[in-house]
Amino acid sequence: MNTLLIVEDEKLIRQGLRVMVQRSGVPVENILECSNGEAALEILKTQKVDVMFTDIRMPKMDGIALVKAMQELPVKPLTVAVSGYDDFSYAVEMLRGGVREYLLKPVDREKVKEILQRLDGEIAAGQESRRADYSLGCQQLKYAILNDNLPQEEKELLIQQYEGSFFGGNFYAVCARDTGGETEAEDGAPYIYLSGVEGREYYLVSERHLPILLREELPGRYVGTSGPWRGLETLKQACSQADDARREAFFLNKHAVAYSEMVTGRSGGVALEESSIQQIVQLLGTDKYEEGLRQLGRIFKNASLGAYAPQVFENGMRMLLDGIRSTYAGILKVDEREVEGYYDLYRYPCMEEYAAEMTGWLTDFGETVNSRFDDYKNRQKIKQAVDYIQENFDKDLNMAVVSNHISMNYSLFSYVFKQYTGSNFVNYLKDIRLQEAKRLLEETDMKVVDISAKVGYENEKHFMKIFKASCGVSPTEYRKNALFKG
Repeated sequence: MNTLLIVEDEKLIRQGLRVMVQRSGVPVENILECSNGEAALEILKTQKVDVMFTDIRMPKMDGIALVKAMQELPVKPLTVAVSGYDDFSYAVEMLRGGVREYLLKPVDREKVKEILQRLDGEIAAGQESRRADYSLGCQQLKYAILNDNLPQEEKELLIQQYEGSFFGGNFYAVCARDTGGETEAEDGAPYIYLSGVEGREYYLVSERHLPILLREELPGRYVGTSGPWRGLETLKQACSQADDARREAFFLNKHAVAYSEMVTGRSGGVALEESSIQQIVQLLGTDKYEEGLRQLGRIFKNASLGAYAPQVFENGMRMLLDGIRSTYAGILKVDEREVEGYYDLYRYPCMEEYAAEMTGWLTDFGETVNSRFDDYKNRQKIKQAVDYIQENFDKDLNMAVVSNHISMNYSLFSYVFKQYTGSNFVNYLKDIRLQEAKRLLEETDMKVVDISAKVGYENEKHFMKIFKASCGVSPTEYRKNALFKG
């Protein structure tokens, strides 16, 4: 379980209960304490508590009043009453009010362990049931986004499942590129998360929680946000708007673009002539390949300024790649899957990264064709880069910093680094940081927030999300498992 609250006015008893919980063998991430019902109620209003142990007789607000007051809360903890023998009649009243268990003072350690195991199993079963319902609901929502013929019966079930959520009022769709993760939204998250929707991720969120989602869950992502919509029947339109805004974020290299902010001129704009594309293709195979790269760079710049409609630019890149593959089929010494990847612009976060990746690849291609690729020199530079990363991974590090450190062109560095390490820069840095985080979790008692900062992540939530996506468990769960191995 995540959080347990002990409500008891006698400090020694509170401390004794804490020790019993810690020694019960039931994993509890956070144990909170307070001395009266008023303080406990404030805690319950501000955060989710899984289990609460509460005394009956306390100053300011006793246990009976606390249990009655918390019935008004949207999320109530599983509650255990703790009292002396003379308070048994009050305990019975609390049991009728929804209290799950009763402990008689002096508290028996084995009884605490037994109760915690039972409640933890109940919490786990409830989470699994909610997870199954959530997963099924997500599959139906994905189908509703991709299809217009969702059966009325399924629509009614979805509306019932999300009644009181955002389909009861205005909601927004947020679109991001699909990162390939299987992470579901945390239990109680104020949004619905849908992954694997034809290369996209969607977040459905209320107006109130939209800025929180963008700030805390999607920092650094290039996402598009729809306008306000109401009702399940508008879901497809909302996601379509978010998808258009996501394309705008891609071209403008902006972390978030609202549909209302889109550049209206992008729907028309400049054409990309086939003759210009073919000229670039031919230049890449000559000693003037750098001129071809400059022409392509101008196209990328114009795209980021809104000169082309998305479909025009996509077609232009398709012509370019088709021309390279057909013209240089006999000497194209790259993985075909890598070439295929450049056809799908939106698998990249933004135009800047797409342009950098493609320019790096074509730079290497042009130098290879003209026998100007100095293999030994680049190996030495990448070795320097790897050493620098290993020494500075805990700092604010990015590809521009490292490429500058070894005096290598940013785009060329991106391509060459992947050629020699087998991984792109972002994943390589992430793997080093996660390996160090695992070591610190296994060998030290540092707090997770401190470990996050120690390995180079300023945002603890971002660190925990990346760690779980990579390892399948949270940092706390990983530390627990490591103790079992030891």
